[in-house]
Amino acid sequence: MTRKERYAFVIDYFQKHMPVAETELEFEDPYELLVATILSAQCTDKRVNMTTPSLFAKYPNVESLSKARFDDLFPLIKSISYPNNKTKHLIGMAGKVVSAFNGEIPMTVDELVQLPGVGRKTANVITSVIDRQPNMAVDTHVFRVSQRIGLVPKTANTPLAVEKELVKNIPVPLVHKAHHWLILHGRYTCMARNPKCESCGISAICNYFQKTQ
Repeated sequence: MTRKERYAFVIDYFQKHMPVAETELEFEDPYELLVATILSAQCTDKRVNMTTPSLFAKYPNVESLSKARFDDLFPLIKSISYPNNKTKHLIGMAGKVVSAFNGEIPMTVDELVQLPGVGRKTANVITSVIDRQPNMAVDTHVFRVSQRIGLVPKTANTPLAVEKELVKNIPVPLVHKAHHWLILHGRYTCMARNPKCESCGISAICNYFQKTQ
């Protein structure tokens, strides 16, 4: 099977079986998604969703967050991984948005990565979810699933390399949705340990499955 045929199979499967694919982070606007995404680094979406309501109640917008004191914000996110760094990042991010972008969350990857705590993956999440830009955020799930299925060559061994391969091979209108297909598949079916190959609808064309049989 060629890589083109493998992509066609995977895309067809997800379009039929996961027509609605969205982030599991709960948010109301770009500001809330940006905060939630920063918090989600090396932390589960479930934990983030348990944490953000109290944070947004106290800091409902980027202006209020920019004026937050470390000692006031930290207790609200202390159950999140790396709360010290993320507290600093959130306050710094908000301050930068206010000072450099007139209080509006920027909507390009190049601008977003200028913000404290925002790397390429986070910037890709924001632009693809909010603006449906054809950007592919490669987290641990996307990286693992892409490698296992065989959507990317073995030489694509960094998140950026995987991102470039996926964007190159997935039709532009589907890139923003494919990001969620791969994340959710990795989260609930193709887990790092004990993947559920027996109930996976794409095992027939999966390199990992073929090698383990």
